[in-house]
Amino acid sequence: MSGILVIGGYGAVGAQVSTTLDGWFPGQVIAAGRNPDGARLPDTVRRARLDLADIGGLERLLDLDPITAVVLCVEPADATVAETCLSRGIHLVDVGASDHLLRQVEDLTDRATVSGATGVLSVGLAPGLTNLLARRVHDRVGGAQRIDITVLLGAGERHGADAVAWTVARLAQPAGARPRRYVMPGYGRRIAYPLDFSDQHSLRRTLGVPRVATRMCLDSAFSTTLLAGLRRLAVFRVDRRPALRHLITAALSRVHIGGDGFAVRVDAVNGDRHAALALTGNGQSRATALVAAHVTRTVLAGALPTGVHHIDQLPALAGIPEQLAAHGILRTSCRADRRRSTS
Repeated sequence: MSGILVIGGYGAVGAQVSTTLDGWFPGQVIAAGRNPDGARLPDTVRRARLDLADIGGLERLLDLDPITAVVLCVEPADATVAETCLSRGIHLVDVGASDHLLRQVEDLTDRATVSGATGVLSVGLAPGLTNLLARRVHDRVGGAQRIDITVLLGAGERHGADAVAWTVARLAQPAGARPRRYVMPGYGRRIAYPLDFSDQHSLRRTLGVPRVATRMCLDSAFSTTLLAGLRRLAVFRVDRRPALRHLITAALSRVHIGGDGFAVRVDAVNGDRHAALALTGNGQSRATALVAAHVTRTVLAGALPTGVHHIDQLPALAGIPEQLAAHGILRTSCRADRRRSTS
C-alpha cells in the first residue's frame, strides 16, 4: 500500500485522523496543511505544507509521493480537490458538511468509476453517524415519509476555527423548519433548533425521503437559548461585514460553557409507524475522526465499490457505530418503536 494523505491533518479532527491511521498503517500517513508545526503527531507521521488555494501544490505533492487515499478534513472552495484526486484514481474520504460542495463531488462519480477510485461523502458525526442511523430507522418503518435528526453537541469542547466558522455561517441562514422538543438520552427533554446540516439534503436523495430536517442544541441549555435568541435578532447575518463575522467566530471559539458530550437521535415516521435510534458519547471531534479513519481503512481494504457514494449508501459501513463503541466513544444506544407517532 502507498501513502495516505490527510489534508487538514493538523486540525482538531485531522490530527486525530492522522494519529489513528498511523496506528494501523505506520509510516504511511502524511499530514498536510498550512501549519505543519501546529499539531502533536506521532514521529512516524510525515508532515507536508499545503494550501488548498494552490491546486498546483496539491498536484506536486501527489506526484512526489504515491498516494492511494486522501482524507479531506477541511472544506475547499469547490470540488477541484476532489476532482484532482478521483481523476488520478486516488480514493477520497470527505469529512465536509456543506451540501452544495457534496453535490459537486457527487457529479464526479462517473470520473471516479472510470479511474477505479472510490469517493465516500457524509463522513463524521453529523453528517455521518446521523446518516447511518437514518438508514436504520428508515428501513424499520418500511420507508420513512419524514425523518427528524436531532444533534446535541457539547458546548465545552474546543473546536477548530473552521468548524466554528461553519456553524456561524449556518446560524446566519433562515431557520427553514420549526424547533422541536425531544428526549435526548442522558440529557432529558431538550428543545432543538433547525440548522442547515447537509444530511437533511443528501438523505432526500439517497433514501428518497420527502421530508428531512436536522436540528441542533447544546448540552448547555443557557448556550442553546442564547444562540437561538441571537439568531432571531439576526446577529449572525453579517455577510457584508466580514470583519464582524470574524469577531463573532473568534468570540464563540473562546466560549466553553458545558462539557464534551454529544448525543444524536434520529426519528422516522411512516403513517402510524414510528422508530427512533439514539447514540451518546464524548468527544465530537474524536468521533468524527474515528468515523473517517474506519471509512478510510475499509476503502483501502477494497471493500467498497468505485464511484462516489454517501456513507449511508454503503452496506459495508453500516456497522461503524458499533466499531466506535469498541473505542469507548459511544456510551449508549437507545431504541424506541411505536405504532403511533407522538413527536
